[in-house]
Amino acid sequence: MKKLGRLLTAMVTPFDAEGKVEYQQAKNLARALLGSGSDGLVVSGTTGECPTLSSEEKLRLFAEVKSAVADRGTIVAGTGSYSTKESQQLTKEAEKIGVDAYILVVPYYNRPTQQGLFEHFKGIAESTTLPCILYNVPSRTVTNLATETVIKLSEIDNIVGVKEASGNLGQIAAIIQGAGDGFLVYSGNDGDTLPILGLGGYGVVGVASHLVGNQIKQMMQAFLSGRVGEAAAIHRHLLPLVNALFIVPNPMPIKYALNCLGFPVGKPRLPLTEPDEKSAEIIQATLRDYKIDLPMPLKIIEEA
Repeated sequence: MKKLGRLLTAMVTPFDAEGKVEYQQAKNLARALLGSGSDGLVVSGTTGECPTLSSEEKLRLFAEVKSAVADRGTIVAGTGSYSTKESQQLTKEAEKIGVDAYILVVPYYNRPTQQGLFEHFKGIAESTTLPCILYNVPSRTVTNLATETVIKLSEIDNIVGVKEASGNLGQIAAIIQGAGDGFLVYSGNDGDTLPILGLGGYGVVGVASHLVGNQIKQMMQAFLSGRVGEAAAIHRHLLPLVNALFIVPNPMPIKYALNCLGFPVGKPRLPLTEPDEKSAEIIQATLRDYKIDLPMPLKIIEEA
């Protein structure tokens, strides 16, 4: 199976002034992210506002972004939802487009049992030949994907990893210890990346990498090369920025930040809104404190 990369950016979905998907800007953003540290992109994930995108919009977004990046990086398509059947259908259609892998969120709202979760993910994996990454984010889904369930799912050949956003380092350590050989554990929270690497994790599906992808990659490379002190210093330096980018629910802050920096991605779709005034001031102040400008590939595209 194709290597997916250690640094995957959960890409925002740009909208125009009328709230329609701005596909050309999505292509610009995809190319820029791969030029500023990212190994691949998660398209139509949480950060991409997947609950508000239609299936038609998702499929076109997968196709447009794939055409823009070709083989420069991996495209991980967000095809999971609370419906197993709909997830299978979208997964099959996305495979025809040529995506490289899928990210499958724990079903939200309907609160399945662990057996239901196992059957859900097994059923989606059986509908495709491509790699699948599980996504555990109980703060959004309510249901936690238990360690034992992840380990059992890791025995399925094309379930190759999990994006762990539970924040439970004990659970994450147990998954790393018990999962099958080659199973990849990605940090699902930017602030947990270094601790999860320290436990034996593989990488991160991040949001801050829209702005500081090269620095995150440098941190990861330093740790993997044994320069733990250097990695820890970068981690500590980036934490206030990470905190500001999650001061209100993602992706409201990162879209606001990109707009402030001169790379228009539009407002979030309702029911999400732009950050409130106080939160917006904190985001702006943090961008000034870090002297953050557009990453060079974004700047080149914006000036073109």
